[in-house]
Amino acid sequence: MSTTETSLVTGVDFVAIPVTDYDASAEFYGGTLGLPFVKRWGEMPAGEFQAGNLTLALLQPEAFGQEFRTSTSWVALQVDDVEATRADLEGQGVEFLRDTIDSGVCHMAVFTDPDGNTLLLHHRYAPKDAKPDPS
Repeated sequence: MSTTETSLVTGVDFVAIPVTDYDASAEFYGGTLGLPFVKRWGEMPAGEFQAGNLTLALLQPEAFGQEFRTSTSWVALQVDDVEATRADLEGQGVEFLRDTIDSGVCHMAVFTDPDGNTLLLHHRYAPKDAKPDPS
């Protein structure tokens, strides 16, 4: 494709996260994680929450003719302070899968939602073009 052609895709409207119980998941994403609610998909067991510039659509796949399967994609939620946010979530009963990771450019803390979908608290402390120290 040459630079004068335009892409058929102009952006990403949402990322879908499969859930088994929309109402319980909405409470987790909206209540526990504090993500702003955007809209419910009518009477469907689905709705949207805003995570910065990314819309997360929680949906029960069975309502769309699909079988539920935990997502293998990870969603990294940007936070200002991983340890402080982790402590707050642990105080609300969220269990993390391991110690906080320091990659040399960012801090990450891995946990799951009630359906086992992997989420990360993420904070990049190095400039985007920084390379990790190989030592």
